[in-house]
Amino acid sequence: MNSRIIAFSAATALLALLSAPDCRAEDAANYPSQNIRIIVPFPAGGTADTLPRIVAEKLRQKWNQTVIIENRSGAGGNIGAEAVANSPPDGYTLLASPPGPIAINENLYKKLSFRPADLMPITVIATAPNVLDVRTNFPAKTVKELIDYAKANPDKVTFASQGNGTTSHLTAILFEKLTGTRMVHVPYRGTSPALQDIMGNTVDVFFDNLGSSMSLHLGGRLRILAVCGTERASSLPDMPTVREAGVPDFASVTWFALMAPKGTPDGIVAKLNAAVTEILRDPDIQAQFAKLGVQPAPMDIQATAKFIEEERTRWGDIIKSANVTMD
Repeated sequence: MNSRIIAFSAATALLALLSAPDCRAEDAANYPSQNIRIIVPFPAGGTADTLPRIVAEKLRQKWNQTVIIENRSGAGGNIGAEAVANSPPDGYTLLASPPGPIAINENLYKKLSFRPADLMPITVIATAPNVLDVRTNFPAKTVKELIDYAKANPDKVTFASQGNGTTSHLTAILFEKLTGTRMVHVPYRGTSPALQDIMGNTVDVFFDNLGSSMSLHLGGRLRILAVCGTERASSLPDMPTVREAGVPDFASVTWFALMAPKGTPDGIVAKLNAAVTEILRDPDIQAQFAKLGVQPAPMDIQATAKFIEEERTRWGDIIKSANVTMD
């Protein structure tokens, strides 16, 4: 083949490439054209499961496409997060999760089978202050009484968590560090089983998010001693914060974010962000979230990425200072 034919063939191929439609843009324009699956890496029943179900129903109505919530729990959220990180980056498999696998576990576990960097931020769905729960017949009626009781009974008070390395686990570790107490960790696979056992008087303490515990507190099935945020919760205005109760440097807030596999086309991520943030600004959704004790937190993609990076740093500092590691 002479050089003129080769040159002509190369030019033709280049022209075809330049004139071809942008498949990624076309994918975004047609998205979604099939069912969307949102993996929640914790069991059904808790706030981490309820919030994405509310958003999923609104997305279904908006796009006339089925949006399936799949609970895939275990290993502090790592199993579900790994499934999403290894999924095709096409916008049809997403992750809805509290901080654990997104911003905590990389600093906590000695080895992960995925990297949080393999997940792209879409938006933060909501934030919620954590609260300090105790079983109804626990002798301490205030945070100070809890601290005094725990100091008098080292390694006797038990605290539940949603799993190793979750915010409830690390919040309890932070509380121990700041108060000079020692408690015994009892990990569960999510919020619901932990709540069942604190209501059943099997464990003593649980640092839960307000959304899951508020109705149980109001119904007398457990007692909230304090709010873990820096300010009182509007839904429990008479409840003091842990800081007010005498632990000035203490603060813990849970959040829930929507993520996609790395490599998902920017146009699809932008379309998801626009749709979900619009849903989160809907007064009906805001009212539903308020009943759950959470605050919608719509953010653009850049703000979401910045927020998550700051949370990784904050929780990482707590993990390193307490020298906590998981196998």
